[in-house]
Amino acid sequence: MLIAIRLTKVADVVGISTRPALVSGQELGTRLVDPPRWQRTYVVPHRRFRHLDRVRTIHGRITTSDLDARTVTVEHADGSSSVEPYDVLVIATGTSNGFWRHDRVEGVAEVEALTRDAAARLAAAPTIAIVGGGATGVSVADNLARRGDAAVHLFHSGEQPLPGYHPRARSWIVRRLTADGVTLHPDHRAVTPEGFAGERMTTEPIEWSTGQAPFTADLVLWAVGGGRPHSGFLPAEVLDEHGFVRVDEHLQVPGYPGVFAIGDVAATDPNRSSARNWGWRTIVTNVRAFLGRGRMKAFSAPEYRWGSVLGVQDDGMVIVQPDGRRTRVPKRIAERFLVGAFVTRVLYRGLRPERD
Repeated sequence: MLIAIRLTKVADVVGISTRPALVSGQELGTRLVDPPRWQRTYVVPHRRFRHLDRVRTIHGRITTSDLDARTVTVEHADGSSSVEPYDVLVIATGTSNGFWRHDRVEGVAEVEALTRDAAARLAAAPTIAIVGGGATGVSVADNLARRGDAAVHLFHSGEQPLPGYHPRARSWIVRRLTADGVTLHPDHRAVTPEGFAGERMTTEPIEWSTGQAPFTADLVLWAVGGGRPHSGFLPAEVLDEHGFVRVDEHLQVPGYPGVFAIGDVAATDPNRSSARNWGWRTIVTNVRAFLGRGRMKAFSAPEYRWGSVLGVQDDGMVIVQPDGRRTRVPKRIAERFLVGAFVTRVLYRGLRPERD
């Protein structure tokens, strides 16, 4: 989205999306605890983006690609299909992870219904188990525990949650989760059934490959990571052994000038962190350079993950820095200036008012 709205002055832009809206996979904790508030920020119909007016948007999914002929085949939401030619291709198709990240073609109503149903099931469960100690699992566990109407257990395979974050950040999150009422279970690695990738919540006892006794909860939410890249439409030669798109320091696919990849689907660094760290600005600069406007620049990723882990809370938003230090932004400033001003006016370059 950020790339598309910044390239309309140098190219005819075609945006292909499985949904007719920006639907973020971020902040799952607030998504499941307070769906209306989450949707106001993280579900934004394309028609609200002023700078998408010059973008031809297609609601559908790419099924095949011919990188030599520079075309992709798109299956539209209405069942029809089309072949779309390109001079530059930017791949930002993401990964599947749990029930909240996938590449199914759907509408906004379906997104909202899935969120409401999941939130209602969690609200009705006296005991909840979260399997997975990454940012998503931690966010869900803490937000549910702070709500105070369920016993929340977080199981993670390492000694501390938040793998990929600075050790200081990992120590802090243990203290924060404990203070907020989450029961932590370190060194637990779950046994997942054959073919199951956490795409639904379960009620069966959880078994562990690390030797602990099975654990039973009223509801189990799986946030075990291991995202499955949405790259099946690409030739195997441009993918690594796990299916992620190979890129060079310019986020360009080796051997295919003018083909770029960014975000969770791109094999940029161990954390695949180009979705953050201003990777979109690197793509914008390098696409313009490919079209003869300026010089390409390299993408640089920090050693550790960073950003907001728990989302906006009553006591503000905590932003973890790459060096493990933390910055607390008061709630009013986070909502009014970070979300209301910076995101909508600077990143999105303006949104139309919301309407029913």
